[in-house]
Amino acid sequence: MENRIREIREQQGIKQYELAEMTELSSSYINHLEKGTRDNPSYKAMVKISRALKSQLQEVFNVD
Repeated sequence: MENRIREIREQQGIKQYELAEMTELSSSYINHLEKGTRDNPSYKAMVKISRALKSQLQEVFNVD
């Protein structure tokens, strides 16, 4: 699953570890999602990340 986590996070000046803290997800999990080495995140994780980035779910993740 493609995502724009890194792009949006960097545009907002948020560090990876800060996003991890904001979402209560691990930094390594965020890192794997950004690199594409981990795909198919849970809906709950996608919502947490989207909210932390103050973005729509569809904007961050390539979902319909």
